[in-house]
Amino acid sequence: MKSSQVLLAFTLVAALSAEVPTGAAAAAGPAKVADPRLALQRALETELGRSMSRLTLPGFEAPYFIAYTVRDRDEVTVSARWGALFADERSRSRHASTEVRVGDYAFDNTADDTLQGDFEPDAGELYDPGTQVPIDDDADALRAVLWLQTDSRYKEALSRLNRKRGRRATVLAKDDEVESFARAAATRHTDPSTVLEVDRRRWAKAARDASARFKRHVEILDGAVVVQATRETRQLVTSDGTRLITERVLFGLTIDAAVRTDDGTLLTHGRSFYGVRASELPDEARLNEAVDRVAKELLALRAAPVLDPYTGPAILAEEAAGVLFHEVIGHRLEGERLADDAEGQTFRGQVGQRVLPEFLDVLDDPTQPTLGAVSLNGWYRFDDEGVPAEAVTLVEKGVLRSFLTSRRPVAGVPRSNGHGRASGTLDPMARMGTLIVRSSNRLSRAALKQRLLEEARRQGRPFGLLITDITGGDTNTGSYGYQAFRGTPRLVYKVDAKTGVETLVRGVEMVGTPLAAINKILATGEQQGVFNGYCGAESGFVPVSAIAPSLLLSEVELQRTQLMRQRPAVLPAPWQD
Repeated sequence: MKSSQVLLAFTLVAALSAEVPTGAAAAAGPAKVADPRLALQRALETELGRSMSRLTLPGFEAPYFIAYTVRDRDEVTVSARWGALFADERSRSRHASTEVRVGDYAFDNTADDTLQGDFEPDAGELYDPGTQVPIDDDADALRAVLWLQTDSRYKEALSRLNRKRGRRATVLAKDDEVESFARAAATRHTDPSTVLEVDRRRWAKAARDASARFKRHVEILDGAVVVQATRETRQLVTSDGTRLITERVLFGLTIDAAVRTDDGTLLTHGRSFYGVRASELPDEARLNEAVDRVAKELLALRAAPVLDPYTGPAILAEEAAGVLFHEVIGHRLEGERLADDAEGQTFRGQVGQRVLPEFLDVLDDPTQPTLGAVSLNGWYRFDDEGVPAEAVTLVEKGVLRSFLTSRRPVAGVPRSNGHGRASGTLDPMARMGTLIVRSSNRLSRAALKQRLLEEARRQGRPFGLLITDITGGDTNTGSYGYQAFRGTPRLVYKVDAKTGVETLVRGVEMVGTPLAAINKILATGEQQGVFNGYCGAESGFVPVSAIAPSLLLSEVELQRTQLMRQRPAVLPAPWQD
């Protein structure tokens, strides 16, 4: 994603640690400028100390652990459609969350799956102090929100702990031997302060010019270009000594377009670019090329035939393979899902057993910032519980080795390996960072396609499939219903088993059950590709990456997508009339 010209005049500048002195002051040396983040940190520490030393109700336990998190979000959004500017805004917000635990590390008020579905008759009467805190560094106002949050969370924690103790008299819990909360070494770290500088005029012109190119195509209903940049400052203080100030900047550029087919089906297509520097986004020329490519592919999809439901061999290109492993493997190795009876617990009790073909390794490494020149969304130094990020080998030569964990232990992994993640004010849980798939059975692109043709002929299929682009997916990991996943491919090609000719088709989505799907991988490609995006789950949307080679599967299942046939617009677009 290198570019020879910076599209967005957007730079990350280290904040000055000193004013520029003049006159006599210059001779005496630079004058120090206080870091406003440290004043905020002191306010958090002061309220934390007050709560830990004095918060207790007569006859009840005091908290044994409290954590305060404040997220300061600075965001710029520029969006354009049909060559016109629809949004050009900058926003700033700051929110706080409070975690209170009562009991002890072995047994506390949290993480008891036996409480799911319980009804609390007074839940609607509890005062909710909200999460928003001042952006002007007013210590009293900040501490007031934390004071009210802590009081509310403390009373809720006492109620839950007593209910949990009562339920354990009648309900057998499988993981009584596993502690409620893992101890972790105190972390102290402060990132350099940064300033977000944005030339919004240039952003606006680039988005206008690029989105206007969609107007050249009569069939395209909508075409948009959205540029967004965020800087999040996260401050975390905990009663076990962690003091953390981190800063994270992410750039994003998204192209989206839509058409309606002659049979009334709405089709969408697009591309996304991410990076930690402006130079990782496309320059004007490359942005225009990307828009033209999206339009060309979308019009080709509009004319493509609908594929009937299919079961047979397929190649998944690198990004599609990354999404498959993210949905099928990654989510099922997140620790909380192994300890909750409401979850399907696909891989519970299988450490040391083969779960994948023996030529595959899977790990999650949030400490890896880049792959080549591509920055990885899933990179971070410390998770949202203040634990340093770790690379974790999940599957080695097809054998399951470990799970991703937060500070909620699971059987066999009693400590956090730095994967407790959350967005906003939600509670952290074990989540993926950068999922990496490695293979010892690698084939060239041509050899992989030849294997696809051979497999299709062996199965008596007239064609195999090549899936080159996928928008994302979703998976059901719960015990309610059935274990399944679904992916939404956008570019699917039929590959003739005799000639190898590729024909674009549309109208299908990939479905299956996880254990069946992953054990039908026959070989992989030589090159690795990166899928960057955001993943939504119980603890919110967090930035993630997946690195994987292309995959050859002996069998995939594709079903028809839901059709909503609507009549096209009665009149043409105004500029086409």
